[in-house]
Amino acid sequence: MTNRSLLILPGDGIGPEVMAEVRKIIAWMDARRGIAFDVSEDLVGGCAYDVHGTPLHDDTMAKALEVDAVLLGAVGGPKYDNLDFSVKPERGLLRLRKEMDLYANLRPAQCFDALADFSSLKKDIVAGLDIMIIRELTSGVYFGEPRGIFTEGNERVGVNTQRYTESEIARVARSAFEMARKRNNKVCSMEKANVMESGVLWRQVVQEVHDREYPDVELSHMYADAGAMQLTRWPKQFDVIVTDNLFGDLLSDLAAMLTGSLGMLPSASLGAPMANGRPKALYEPVHGSAPDIAGQGKANPIACILSFAMALRYSFDLGIEAARIERAVEQVLADGVRTADLMGPDGGTPVTTTQMGDRIVAALDASL
Repeated sequence: MTNRSLLILPGDGIGPEVMAEVRKIIAWMDARRGIAFDVSEDLVGGCAYDVHGTPLHDDTMAKALEVDAVLLGAVGGPKYDNLDFSVKPERGLLRLRKEMDLYANLRPAQCFDALADFSSLKKDIVAGLDIMIIRELTSGVYFGEPRGIFTEGNERVGVNTQRYTESEIARVARSAFEMARKRNNKVCSMEKANVMESGVLWRQVVQEVHDREYPDVELSHMYADAGAMQLTRWPKQFDVIVTDNLFGDLLSDLAAMLTGSLGMLPSASLGAPMANGRPKALYEPVHGSAPDIAGQGKANPIACILSFAMALRYSFDLGIEAARIERAVEQVLADGVRTADLMGPDGGTPVTTTQMGDRIVAALDASL
């Protein structure tokens, strides 16, 4: 009986396809490394709505709160565009984040050498890039009240509220400082303290947590719009960036494209430690459900596979095995193996989703 539990939620679109390749890695870990997982599977997003009339059933939510980690594929698709906002597929993901209290979203942006030419920026600017954006995930403008569309006089008004408490800012700041200590010991905090009161409080609290608890970490502050400019000018100046929910959403997508393809990028969303000391955690690729290519074998499974590697590192203390997977991915890319999204002017060996997973498993075999 294993004490490592995983709930797999493949979701919609290409989610089931990329998750099938992660299943191969999980099976390899068991067969070749003796590392087993208690794996269960359920529905989230549009497929859950089709069966239950809700994007996340209460029973699935209960499972997510019990396991060590949740691995999610993707949610959504045009089939669900006309649903009421309250039952859209994305609400299932937002419920997971909120009820699991996953306040720290880790979005690494790493440029593999083999893909440096795929970025829209010059190769010398992105080659060797390895930064981490930590986005506050459970508060801010996406959750603040009041919110909605209201009628004032003879016109409609859309309202969203940016709201942060000291404790919400402090806990994500600690996540950033702890991460920096494991990397290059630098944190840049980004907000809009020049025009937003929430930004003023953000800057004050991050500075206070630094001075009180992490004086050994180098801390800088930057307005988020200037941060976006600097990410495209010289991204390698950064190590760990910490920012709020809205700016983190924007900046992490910008940083993602520095690496050349959204199909390459994993993410982790972490919360407070459970009774066993492991953080509540959800891992998912950054890319969406890509319904236009679903079922065609064109999807890139690497982001989902690397999300599982993040789970090994942050939920199961298996950093050596996580690095083994990352090296296997790097080797396959260096060999010129390419899914459709990675086929550039220099060509390469075109493979399907399934074949990419098989090549990564073969590289893992070769690593032993």
